[in-house]
Amino acid sequence: MSADASVATTDAPFLRMEGITKRFSGVTALDGVDFALVPGEVHALVGENGAGKSTLVKIMTGAYRRDGGEMWVEGRPAGFATPADAQAAGVVAVHQEIHILGFRTVAENVFLGREPRRWGVIDWRRMNDDTARLMAELGLDLDPRAALGTLSTARQQMVAIARGVSLGAKVLVLDEPTSSLAEREVAILYALIRRLQAQGTAIVYISHRFDELYAVCDRVTVLRDGKLVGTRALAGLERLDLVCQMLGKSREEMQAGDAGFAPDAPASADEPLLHADGLRRGTRLRGVNVEVRRGEIVGLAGLLGSGRTETARALFGADPAEGGSIRLKGKAIEPRSPDDGIAAGIAFLSEDRKAEGIIPELSVGENLTLAALPTLTRFGIVSRAKQQALVERYMTRLGIKASSSQQKIRELSGGNQQKVLLARWLCTDPELLIVDEPTRGIDIGARGEIQALVNELAAGGMGVLMISSDLEELVEGSSRVVVLRDGEDVARLARGEVTQDSIIRAMAGGSATAAVASAVTPASASDEPSAPAAEVGA
Repeated sequence: MSADASVATTDAPFLRMEGITKRFSGVTALDGVDFALVPGEVHALVGENGAGKSTLVKIMTGAYRRDGGEMWVEGRPAGFATPADAQAAGVVAVHQEIHILGFRTVAENVFLGREPRRWGVIDWRRMNDDTARLMAELGLDLDPRAALGTLSTARQQMVAIARGVSLGAKVLVLDEPTSSLAEREVAILYALIRRLQAQGTAIVYISHRFDELYAVCDRVTVLRDGKLVGTRALAGLERLDLVCQMLGKSREEMQAGDAGFAPDAPASADEPLLHADGLRRGTRLRGVNVEVRRGEIVGLAGLLGSGRTETARALFGADPAEGGSIRLKGKAIEPRSPDDGIAAGIAFLSEDRKAEGIIPELSVGENLTLAALPTLTRFGIVSRAKQQALVERYMTRLGIKASSSQQKIRELSGGNQQKVLLARWLCTDPELLIVDEPTRGIDIGARGEIQALVNELAAGGMGVLMISSDLEELVEGSSRVVVLRDGEDVARLARGEVTQDSIIRAMAGGSATAAVASAVTPASASDEPSAPAAEVGA
């Protein structure tokens, strides 16, 4: 699928974007992206984190101004300064997080800020009648007078979409619309999408769940690193090829890049250091099982939304699991907070070092010893001598390059910041180290140093769970790989089975089942489907 492999359409585009460019502080978020949307189509927009999906949608809906390129709506040049401008032109977004007023009625939420008035006061009868008429047109059995907070999440989502339709939406942007829905509620959404499509509404559909894309979408546009990879029909497009395009890998490259350099896994007879069984949390984790042995690096693979980070946070106690069990060194633990995780001997290096790692205005030494402060404190006073000794030890051991331990960490390179954060956790003497995207955003030299440090820690007997979206990193650095898809572990690859091809095939596995096909038949909001819509996409 190349950038010029667009699918010809017989209808003129309602919305067309060409060469869209957007920069933030010198960083290019979108680089010459084209996108077209025709009436009555459901168009998937996909890509990994940082691909540019959100930026493109925000330009489309007036939240951002473009820096370059052109946009047309109904053949006329358009440039929205605000979301209100976009709404006036018929382009409306329904965001992933549902924004509602729970104590207000359905009708009040639909017409919020646009209440019909008579003699200067709200015409309640007209508003309720108009809402009832709108719901009937959409095939929704909802009482306009019901308090929105008393309805299910699915029905709240329907009201949010109905509000968009009431604004005169000709283009409706649905951002992860099923993220907060139970499986059996997805069919209700599908039915509404089909009805809107039949009425000529064009829909931009953003989702990481492949079964959803193949069930309701006509075409797909893939973005990667702010650039257009291509647009084509979903019919006939193999899931494996779609995943390859999202990750920037061809089938040939996968097969050529499968030589690994992972550390040897310990004997299988050893008792697992970590045994997590059936971890569940909402719809994000749906029965994840993971084992890590001492001296082993277990890779955790999966596309965006597969449950990788959610698994790590559940193990650490940052977002406690709602079901399942965790055993560490054969002992049952229930981490309900990071303090519990640390006390149990677990360390967690987050993927977002700026938001959840470094404290930019503190020094290198202060950042490095943050987690170890309880061991350096007596009667509430930190021992500066012990703190400095610890700082010097780890700055030397990890090769942290700084003018001194007093230098502010924000002044360090990304690779050295990552080393400081790794040192922070090593100060706690963990037995299990969880690293989430450990080499993201750092130069190739620092990347090699981080990888070597992780290998050294495993060789010393520490258990490591490594999350990475870099397939080469997983192949080269993992003893085994567990592949997640849609909150479930779907493949366990032993050392001899860990290849880029096997990982991608596991991430892309699954098919649009009959359950999904039946889920998209028309249904009212009062329907309770007997079978859930399958969600086994990546």
